[in-house]
Amino acid sequence: MNTAFLQTPIDYLKGVGPNRADLLKKELGIHTYQDLLNLFPNRYIDRTRYYKINQIQQSNAEIQVVGVITGFKEIAQKRGKRLVATFQDDTGTMELVWFRGQKWIRESLKLNTPYVIFGKTNWFNSKFSMPHPDIETTEDHKKSLSSGIQPIYPSTEKLSNKGISNRVVSKIVQQLFLETKGKFSETLSPFLLSELHLISKSEALLNIHFPKSQELLSKAQLRLKFEELFFIQLQLILKNLIHKSKIKGHSFEKVGNYFNTFYNEYLPFKLTNAQKRVLKEIRADLGSNAQMNRLLQGDVGSGKTIVAFMSMLIALDNGFQACLMAPTEILSAQHYNGLLEWCKTLNINIEILTGSTKTSIRDKIHKSLENGDLQILIGTHALLEDKVKFKNLGLAIIDEQHRFGVAQRSKLWHKNISPPHILVMTATPIPRTLAMSVYGDLDISIIDELPPGRKEIKTVHRYDKNRLNVFRFIKDEIKKGRQIYIVYPLIKESETMDYKDLMDGYESISRDFPLPYYQISIVHGKMKPTDKDYEMQRFINGDTQIMVATTVIEVGVNVPNASVMIIESAERFGLSQLHQLRGRVGRGAEQSYCILMTSHKLTNDSKTRLDTMVRTNDGFEIAEVDLKLRGPGDIMGTQQSGVLNLRIADIVKDKDILQKARYYAKAVLTKDPTLTSIENHKILNTYKAMSKFKNIWNYIS
Repeated sequence: MNTAFLQTPIDYLKGVGPNRADLLKKELGIHTYQDLLNLFPNRYIDRTRYYKINQIQQSNAEIQVVGVITGFKEIAQKRGKRLVATFQDDTGTMELVWFRGQKWIRESLKLNTPYVIFGKTNWFNSKFSMPHPDIETTEDHKKSLSSGIQPIYPSTEKLSNKGISNRVVSKIVQQLFLETKGKFSETLSPFLLSELHLISKSEALLNIHFPKSQELLSKAQLRLKFEELFFIQLQLILKNLIHKSKIKGHSFEKVGNYFNTFYNEYLPFKLTNAQKRVLKEIRADLGSNAQMNRLLQGDVGSGKTIVAFMSMLIALDNGFQACLMAPTEILSAQHYNGLLEWCKTLNINIEILTGSTKTSIRDKIHKSLENGDLQILIGTHALLEDKVKFKNLGLAIIDEQHRFGVAQRSKLWHKNISPPHILVMTATPIPRTLAMSVYGDLDISIIDELPPGRKEIKTVHRYDKNRLNVFRFIKDEIKKGRQIYIVYPLIKESETMDYKDLMDGYESISRDFPLPYYQISIVHGKMKPTDKDYEMQRFINGDTQIMVATTVIEVGVNVPNASVMIIESAERFGLSQLHQLRGRVGRGAEQSYCILMTSHKLTNDSKTRLDTMVRTNDGFEIAEVDLKLRGPGDIMGTQQSGVLNLRIADIVKDKDILQKARYYAKAVLTKDPTLTSIENHKILNTYKAMSKFKNIWNYIS
């Protein structure tokens, strides 16, 4: 069946009509035959087994029975009447009950005619009954495509209220199969079908909607999941290949004076093997003619900043400028202060540009950027302003990139006549399966070991009743000269409650840690930026020993002397947030601690999150657990979640299929980058059709 026919509006399908079409469009997004074909059932009821009445158990399971109706009676009840039919087979009798629609049912059902009934049974007055059964004649039942394993389609309350039941949707799908004669164009190559033992597209679609057996249902699911993931991976890898062939980057041919001087004379510690490997990957990209488009993942404290700085030095060695963009002023300032000393030593001109930079300084920065005197610029979104023009930007680094939209990132590209190399960094470990789906068009580097000498943070879970012991522990740590974070949750919907929690907490901590012996900073979202910065600075300078805060300190503050992170109401935080907060301590040489405080009432998910935090410090392991608990959409946030509107595959449960799909997409494109061989003819046609009808772009942000 050709693809154009499947783009026919759903209104034209027999049995749909304008009103139903309108509802299907609004409620389920079904506009065309293709959309209906891709409305896959979300579960199935096995109707391959028929029970005898004497085999029925008191189990509340859905079952089907063949028999005849031998009589009807109406029974009065508090409101109206109920219709009861006696239903029998050769082993016994049971009752069928209807509480509504009695008149229509009484007229449409015949006595002593063989029927197949299906539904849940109740045991009442020593007899089985089945309320509102699905009922059809044995003759119709045999004709029906769905008489075996029955599909249950996604639905909404509105559809049910308007009479578009599961049975109606199933009938409409049957009609589509009749009109297309169940023949659909193959989308995969003969090689993939035989190599992976996949059934044909037509067979898969028939058995996903109307499975002939459990075995064929499994084969249909495997085939369609592989196909969906294969075309997403194909699109992402192609995007990367096209990007590399079309978008030429500056070729940084030499590693010169800046890099070598820093590496040989000023490197503050020996690089880990992971850092060396990542630098090698970046150097190879920068030395090729293609534009680098690389994601650098590394856990909190794994040393991404030094890798970023050394990459900048390669750009400078080749006569280019570099910039680093971070999501907040605090984080930008931290990057700037961290690099300033090294830049002074190497005689490199570096500046910072944020929303609060004074106009006079701004003007100076703009001028020295344009004439090329300014070599490195650190900043926030302020870097994206039209006034900010570089003489020759060679490398743009984006930190915590998930906080920036796609449009913002592309703005950075257009700061130059030819686009700079792009390095995207994140301290939020992304599970491998998610990285393959969301960032499949980027090359990925991972720093997966911590610098030597870093002590693992000890994490414990304590209940509110242990608070006095926790306070005693804090006092001991302060005596040793350490500093403490105490963090309260901030959930947008209930800011008033959270603010109260924070202020109550602050008051009780002030009572237990009184002036003049203890100094406390407080930071929260309702404060003015200047007040917030002032309090942060006091803590960074060591003027205060305790920082009471909301999650504003999640990313960015680097206080090596802070050795204890206390997270209040830890059950209200997500796993990745808990891990990010824990990463605020453990930055110095001393042993650090993370204490998770909770009430006794915990859900199973909360227990899993807390146990995971206590068990491991490995961000990638934590990210995998988080993915299982929350699902991909929540993890990526709204900006990226469009990537994962999958119709049948699930990247958590189907990660083996995803890896296989990526492997074969790569293999196909390595052998035939333009997909023009006869072998890949069907793949190319499908890919073109998807691009034309935008189906694939639903998945790709």
